[in-house]
Amino acid sequence: MWTDRMLEALEQGVKGGKWFSLMDKVSARRTLEAAWQQVRRNRGAAGVDRMSIERFAARAERILAELESEIKGGRYRPAPVRRCLIPKPGTEQKRALGIPTVKDRVVQAALRAVLEPIFERKFMGSSYGFRPGRSCKDALRRVDERLRQGFVWVVDVDIASYFDTIDHGLLMDDVREDVADGRVLAMVEAFLKDGVMEDGELREVESGTPQGGVISPLLANIYLHPVDVVLHLAGYTSVRYADDIVVLCRSRDEAEHALALLRATMAMRRLVLHPTKTRIANALDEGFDLLGYHFQGGRR
Repeated sequence: MWTDRMLEALEQGVKGGKWFSLMDKVSARRTLEAAWQQVRRNRGAAGVDRMSIERFAARAERILAELESEIKGGRYRPAPVRRCLIPKPGTEQKRALGIPTVKDRVVQAALRAVLEPIFERKFMGSSYGFRPGRSCKDALRRVDERLRQGFVWVVDVDIASYFDTIDHGLLMDDVREDVADGRVLAMVEAFLKDGVMEDGELREVESGTPQGGVISPLLANIYLHPVDVVLHLAGYTSVRYADDIVVLCRSRDEAEHALALLRATMAMRRLVLHPTKTRIANALDEGFDLLGYHFQGGRR
């Protein structure tokens, strides 16, 4: 869906710094078909309409044609997400998962395919989670590299209930910095405001992005991008994978200053650092955990 002219504009910038007329790319049949294939590969459970991947596949051509018509005609409206609780690895706690319908996952995948290249060009190198060509292993290698270089004082960051507390207003402001297509903005907001169906009851949503939505990882990265920028401009080495963040410093004093800057920046983003899980650690002594790995003695 990205033409040579649009790719050139990504490199050189667009007039006024904002992208207009993107909805035709989202609704294009080739975009929806590619989005459906992605959703099909990822599998996943049915949403509130109980339509499975298999049932959708049996009538995919007709549903995609209807979706194309609905989006182009301004009639498309997402359904509420189905909320379920799944175990948190390594704990007895559970986290909420929001499951959109297969149809809505297709639209989200199409929307993400159009928006992602626009924001990828501005994301910082310190961000690794859910980005094309980047992985968990890349993030771990970067941490390992910095530890070997003597950055052994670590600010181990835990954002309290991050995905549930993303402020919709601030997030939409972030998206508007680069996107000016009103229909695309309305679609993003519709996915944010989507209701949640739990135990047969519909609940309105005032903040957060549902974990389980195809577009949620991109929106989560957009929301934390200003934090990455602040840390970079202040000269700190940080590694972020979604909402998992570590800042690597050469001294405890530097780490204390980094933590103070993080607290202030998070407050501006209307986020809260967990009071006990956020800490300063020395990798040579007690170590710290990141993405399922424990770093101690200066290495994994």
